Amino acid sequence: MKTSGGRRAGSRALAVTATAATAVLLTAPVAGAAEDDTYVPEPTIELTTLSPVCDGDVPYLEYAIAVTGTDNDTATITWLNPGGADVVQSGLPLQGRVLWPGAVVGADGRGADWPGWSLVDGQWVEGDEFDWVRPSVQVLFQVNPETVVSVDYPPSSPNCATNPPGQGNPTTTTTASQVSRTVATGSSSSSLATTGATVGLYAAVAAGLAAVGAAVVLLTRRTRKS
Repeated sequence: MKTSGGRRAGSRALAVTATAATAVLLTAPVAGAAEDDTYVPEPTIELTTLSPVCDGDVPYLEYAIAVTGTDNDTATITWLNPGGADVVQSGLPLQGRVLWPGAVVGADGRGADWPGWSLVDGQWVEGDEFDWVRPSVQVLFQVNPETVVSVDYPPSSPNCATNPPGQGNPTTTTTASQVSRTVATGSSSSSLATTGATVGLYAAVAAGLAAVGAAVVLLTRRTRKS
């Protein structure tokens, strides 16, 4: 038969155990919060300007890129050829304009050749190795992160021609495969996973504290009845 002193000692032992368990459970969220502080968001990329333009009878693509989470300050633009070699323009600033593949600027600064056309025996005829860049083409912008967009060949206007003199749009051009994608833009999946883990951790703490409290109350009642 247990004495009252023995019962009191048992109660004190359980109380000490409950206190220690509570301390362990309460420090777990602090450790989790410290780990959360080391989370680094993924880099993002946004094209704030993307404009096909004609200037001096020359087709260009004007662009401006905004990025976060990266120290890279140069871009690589890749014109994606669905049936052959791509055209790569590297070491570019994050804002500027690039010559449309297949276009040639003459000595006078004006257009001298255009994609989708060939000068044969003094006559402009449809077809060349750059047919694929019109009427639209997929363009990959890489800074780390990267993004792919579809751009349309700039149309001619009364003041600027994107075709040879007296010529309209060629009929032999091909349309690029439309497989636009955006890569490495900010994602909320990591944040959601972190939040879910934290909620689960606090739920476990609450359940542990409830169990400890119930054990203390039960032992106290038994002690009083004895």
